[in-house]
Amino acid sequence: SLHRIKASGLKLQLCTNETQATRENFVRKLRAMGFDISVAEVTAPAPAACRLLRERGLRPHLLVHDDLLPEFAEIDKTNPNCVVLGDAAENFTYANLNEAFRLLIGMEKPVLISLGKGRYYKETDGLKLDVGAYMKALEYACDVQAEVVGKPAKRFFESALAELGVPPEQAIMIGDDIVSDVGGAQQCGMRALQVRTGKFRPSDENHPKVKPDAYVNNLAEAVDIILQQL
Repeated sequence: SLHRIKASGLKLQLCTNETQATRENFVRKLRAMGFDISVAEVTAPAPAACRLLRERGLRPHLLVHDDLLPEFAEIDKTNPNCVVLGDAAENFTYANLNEAFRLLIGMEKPVLISLGKGRYYKETDGLKLDVGAYMKALEYACDVQAEVVGKPAKRFFESALAELGVPPEQAIMIGDDIVSDVGGAQQCGMRALQVRTGKFRPSDENHPKVKPDAYVNNLAEAVDIILQQL
């Protein structure tokens, strides 16, 4: 499907909330599955967070997955003045969450940056709690509002559009997450297709706030529709 999009001359950008791997490893995994994708075609939360940290002179305490640490290698982490939260998986221990909580609660102006706000995601062995659940716990405990740099943040989609070099009305998002993919893209002025695969659940079709521009059964069907419109 990706090959057909590229062959048609359309530009393609993968917008991922993947925060358990660097973009290099994420791309390596996709290429091993037969997807012809380069690092430049991936918009991911960690590099977006690094840009934000540099712009604002922030030094993070990281509560992220071990495999994501290389993305933050060039960032000053001494004497932290903010907390960056990612999908830390096994690192989401009580001790680690409590350490992040203590740092935040001790700050005059607490800054919590979250690499996404997904509730859960799907893996081969079932559904798993995502970063958003832990973000909410820290928000509640510290009475702070997190800044989200992954989907559905408007800035994240704007960054992907900038990398593509197209205005939002010329872009279509294809995704399985009704809020992060579809809602986020539509807020940015893009159209969005919901695929009935991955984390899609039938209840998504009655979502009170988000209505996709169309439903498709899978990615191949989405590509068919887009190519027919050309």
